[in-house]
Amino acid sequence: MSARNERGQAMVLTVVFLVVLLGMAAMVLDVGSWYRADRDTQSTADAAALAGAQALPEDPATAKTLAQQYAAKNGGLGSGTITISSKVVPNDTISVSVKRSAPGFFSKAVGVNSVSVGSTGVARSEGVTSVKYVAPITVHYKHPLLNCTGPSSNPTCKPDFTRQTTLNLEDLHQKGGGNGSGAFGLLNLNYGDPTGNIGAGTLAGWLATGYPDYLPLGNYFSAPSANFNNSQFRASLDSVIGKEVLFPVYRLLTGPGSNAKYDIIGWVGFVITSYNTNGSSGTLTGHFTSYNAQGIPATSGGTPYFGVKTIQLVG
Repeated sequence: MSARNERGQAMVLTVVFLVVLLGMAAMVLDVGSWYRADRDTQSTADAAALAGAQALPEDPATAKTLAQQYAAKNGGLGSGTITISSKVVPNDTISVSVKRSAPGFFSKAVGVNSVSVGSTGVARSEGVTSVKYVAPITVHYKHPLLNCTGPSSNPTCKPDFTRQTTLNLEDLHQKGGGNGSGAFGLLNLNYGDPTGNIGAGTLAGWLATGYPDYLPLGNYFSAPSANFNNSQFRASLDSVIGKEVLFPVYRLLTGPGSNAKYDIIGWVGFVITSYNTNGSSGTLTGHFTSYNAQGIPATSGGTPYFGVKTIQLVG
């Protein structure tokens, strides 16, 4: 009799352990499902923040719309929110919060029908100091479509990206000589090089693919104007028609010819639609554009901003 009772107890204990084991397995499956749902909210929040940051700091309203649209294509924000804030310059940061309900399956057996999951993504659109892939053609900061005001040492600029314009590259100095005489708007991008002597092939390569290293703001020497009419340089111009290129923006031009130095204070995107290299004159026609660069972010608002920025997640 005693042995039979013990066999019955063992069966009961086995059933209890199986129930507990199955319950634990069920909870593991539910927890795994909730974890995946939480990771999905993080991916959506991060990607929506990066999408919205494309429009910052210029247009916070559009930034919110872009973030909302991206989130809607990936499950929506749920009860989350989108906010714009300022870190280095006004309206440079966007925060996207995604909050959703994740259903339970096996956990319903213990009264857990769903749990709340959520994540926040923060992205910042920052002006840059040093950048990669610069083309060796300059733009003066007083170009009408750059809309710069204030002192030349630290102008405030609001570039117009909507209108076509023509850059007259030979018109860099007062007629009759003086500073910039003989300079043609071409740069030797080898920072610190004491001369402007650089070959046409090198300039052409920089135009086609951009200078491969980070370039800081500062003084750069003018390159010989004859390079603009070189066949290699014209071939590179052909290769970038309709594409975004990154130009240095200068404030001052001092010294004559190949000894002329440009004081580079920023960077601007430009889309070339046509060009003219006849004779001693040169023109580029196209429009300025906002440009997402591979660059080192500015840590203060003291650098003139011409629409060139780097966008990254910061939280």
